[in-house]
Amino acid sequence: MVETVLVTGGTGFVGGWQIVELLRRGYGVRATVRSLSKAGSVRAAVATQVDPADRLSFAVADLASDDGWDAAVAGCDYVLHVASPLGSSGDDDAALIAAARDGTLRVLRAAVRAKVKRVVMTSSTAACSPLLRSPSSTGNDETRWTDLKDSALTGYRRSKAIAEQAAWDFMTAEGGTTEFATVLPTAIFGPVLTLESMSSAGIIQRFLNGKMAAIPRLGFSVIDVRDLAVAQILAMTTPAAAGERFIACNEFMWFEDVARTLRQRLGDRAAKVPTKRMPSVVMRAAAVMNPGLRGLLPTLGRGHAYTSGKAQRVLGWTPRPAADTLVDCADSLMARNAV
Repeated sequence: MVETVLVTGGTGFVGGWQIVELLRRGYGVRATVRSLSKAGSVRAAVATQVDPADRLSFAVADLASDDGWDAAVAGCDYVLHVASPLGSSGDDDAALIAAARDGTLRVLRAAVRAKVKRVVMTSSTAACSPLLRSPSSTGNDETRWTDLKDSALTGYRRSKAIAEQAAWDFMTAEGGTTEFATVLPTAIFGPVLTLESMSSAGIIQRFLNGKMAAIPRLGFSVIDVRDLAVAQILAMTTPAAAGERFIACNEFMWFEDVARTLRQRLGDRAAKVPTKRMPSVVMRAAAVMNPGLRGLLPTLGRGHAYTSGKAQRVLGWTPRPAADTLVDCADSLMARNAV
């Protein structure tokens, strides 16, 4: 008998690849969308990778409302909770936090009422980060929780930590027979299924189209969206994963490393990728005029790297090389004339 998995946020970058990987493994998938008008585009995007046939269906549900969640989860064996508001520096932080926390709790309440076997929530390493202004560090793992007193936290980072903690508190108190686990990805890259939702792939687009005149001293730990999908499924099915957090990441790369990789692997196609470093003083001055840059300033010149050792050990999961992830991301953008 085919097991059915509810994927929240079916229109997103991560949700799309999660649907693809589940279908490849023989599951039935029900994806949530805020409007059925989006169902056709999701099905078309997924069909570029795998034939969904009659194993992909859709349910209308919004994180901001109680409506639709019981119907969405009814009959499902598992829930992969991917949907979350991304937010930006101009958003109301309190509203962003409330949306992330309350939306997660809506999904969990419905899953527990339906007695699904396990819920896997996609959180973020923003929920297990060191103090952002602390010196560069390596080996940060799942035992850490982000200090909400850190004044450098953006509303988005704060929302991820608060939403995940609220989820653990709820499942500990009211989870019943439903098991729970979380997966915490770093910066997510890889091939895009659609240009409507690109997540961090937009950074690679800026490298390639010449809109990044110089390279700031910023960096991130990379994770491939396809490897993330595998980690989520393994966290869903591995018995020892119940009640655990797992970081999904690969190596840390400075923006300079990213630029070098693109130039070396793409040749002439990377002609607009910058070669000069942006002095930090210029970055700070630019942030005065561009609010979107202000949230990056605390990590300027600081590299906080994470480890996926636990996921590799417990789940038997292995990510692909980060350079391949970046190049595949670039190739997909070029194939869609996004550069």
